[in-house]
Amino acid sequence: MSDLTLVDVARRRLQALPQLWVDGVLAGLITVIQLWPLLSAQSATGRPWHWWAYVVAVGASLPLAWRRRAPVTVLVLSLCTSELYDLADNVARQPIWYGVLVGFYTVAAYSSRVPRISVLMLAFAGTLLTAGSWDTLLRGTVQVVAAYAIGRAAATSRAHAAALEERAARLERERQMEAERAAERERARIARDMHDILAHAVSLMVVQAEAGPVVVRSNPARAEAAFDAIAAAGRDAMVQLRRLLGVLKEDEHPPRLPQPTLGDLPALAGQVHRTGLDVAFAETGEPRPIAPDSAVAAYRITQEALTNIVKHAGADRADIRLTWEDDNLVIDISDNGTGGDRALPSGGNGLIGIRERAAACGGDATAGPRQDGPGFLVSVRLPLAAS
Repeated sequence: MSDLTLVDVARRRLQALPQLWVDGVLAGLITVIQLWPLLSAQSATGRPWHWWAYVVAVGASLPLAWRRRAPVTVLVLSLCTSELYDLADNVARQPIWYGVLVGFYTVAAYSSRVPRISVLMLAFAGTLLTAGSWDTLLRGTVQVVAAYAIGRAAATSRAHAAALEERAARLERERQMEAERAAERERARIARDMHDILAHAVSLMVVQAEAGPVVVRSNPARAEAAFDAIAAAGRDAMVQLRRLLGVLKEDEHPPRLPQPTLGDLPALAGQVHRTGLDVAFAETGEPRPIAPDSAVAAYRITQEALTNIVKHAGADRADIRLTWEDDNLVIDISDNGTGGDRALPSGGNGLIGIRERAAACGGDATAGPRQDGPGFLVSVRLPLAAS
């Protein structure tokens, strides 16, 4: 047994049995113990013990079979029956009425406050009236108080165990809910990544496909470069999609390529450059550590901004500028096009996705027309990793 003791195992097996069976066995055992003085000893007169002694011994013990179903009734019945023992003359001495003590334990362990206090007070009153001596009164009081205290301790322990089980169940439910929320967040992230990958690749492929027929006769070399760019964009999209789809496979664990990050931005700029858009990449400041999710977000945001330029800007030049500040990384993606409609705060899923990605990393993003000339500017501020 790894975590369970033998006592725990025995208790759980007993709890799995029907209560009436367990209490019936206990009642039978108490009955045998209560009859033992009558079975193991002879009367001083040589005559058999009076039949009344057997009736009372059995009557004070057998009701224990229903002790958990009606604890107060069983205690009162057992207590009253035991008080009738001395009505006959020729009876064996009973040192302890075990059925009564078990009844007090059961009332203390399973009854509510008012019934158990009431029964306890009535029992003390009855003992004062019927006790034959102070010694008998003291012994009976100590026995009853001990049985009652053990019953209350058992009730407290049972309530504590139930509270722990409820807390464990609640924590397990919370853990499952958190796991489901984490899975939902991961699916949302994968969906955003797939949107960015597909939008970027399709945009590049469409631009090149539209340009190819125009130059296929006049400039075959440029047409060939356009088809090469289409193939390169498709291969890159397939690689990234295969990596994302691998995350969704539950039964397989293929080797996964690392997520794109800041170091892949020059390659991204070169990929977009093949579409005919002149893309410049610049970096200023001292590079600092940045959180992995922020690094991925920086790549995806830049990718989405370049995709928007290719699709909507009508530009022939784009600039990617990274500025390392003390606490933030600022990424500016600008163009010289005429796609001013992109400045609408609520316009387009692309700008919404950019803002969401930046906010998820604790940063912010702004987008609008450039102030220094024609074109559009996307500016993103991402926090650096805590040192």
